[in-house]
Amino acid sequence: MNKTLRFMAVPTLALGALALSGSPAMAADQSYQSNLGQLNGSSASGTVTVDVTGNQAHVVLNVAGLAPTFMDAPYPHVQHIHGGAQGACPAPSADTNGDGVINTTEGAPSYGGIVTTLSTSGDTSPAAGLDLKVAGQGAAYTIDRTFELNAETKAALKAGTAVVVVHGLDPATLGAEAQAAKSDLAPTLPLAATSPALCGTLKAGQMKMPAGGADTGITQETGGTDAGALALGGGLVLVALAGGAYVVRRRSARSAA
Repeated sequence: MNKTLRFMAVPTLALGALALSGSPAMAADQSYQSNLGQLNGSSASGTVTVDVTGNQAHVVLNVAGLAPTFMDAPYPHVQHIHGGAQGACPAPSADTNGDGVINTTEGAPSYGGIVTTLSTSGDTSPAAGLDLKVAGQGAAYTIDRTFELNAETKAALKAGTAVVVVHGLDPATLGAEAQAAKSDLAPTLPLAATSPALCGTLKAGQMKMPAGGADTGITQETGGTDAGALALGGGLVLVALAGGAYVVRRRSARSAA
């Protein structure tokens, strides 16, 4: 009987150690999220999550309802993380020239300059901010990628001043003056091409929790080890095995009697 109990104790100890070893790696992650709201009457919507682990960021951006086409081609929408200012989206009063459009420059006091370009591939630095080749395409799309986060963006996230802005308006929705105007950023483009359509401040969520825990409202990445579930499973096995050992001992005692 002692041999049986020793045999049962081996998986008990192993599962306990495994459950304990799985949890510390999760503690380094921090998640930021935002529901993107429309600017300049775009009628668009979107969500974005930024999961940070060390110097790596996993970004998932989903947008819909944007201007679909431009010059008979899918509309190229550039989007960025801005930072270093008020950490807010501009109010209607930001339209200082009264043309009915809050252009990028007018919005800058609220959301700041570009710190990361949310490109579809390649360069994520501010230098790629107006690169239409790596812009989102059409009315609805998803950007899902992992890249190294620069110091400016990490600082903006921690300070609560990081704001995601998606650019590109339908010129037909603008007034006559704005339709005829050139971009404040790139004079070869129309004003509509670079003016903001969506905006949202990235807010820090709780530390990433394992599936099955309390509902935090935070989007979770899949494919990683679920340390919480492992610990729970290990705990249940420990209880079950302990209960089994108790029953065996009771039966042994009865037999001896």
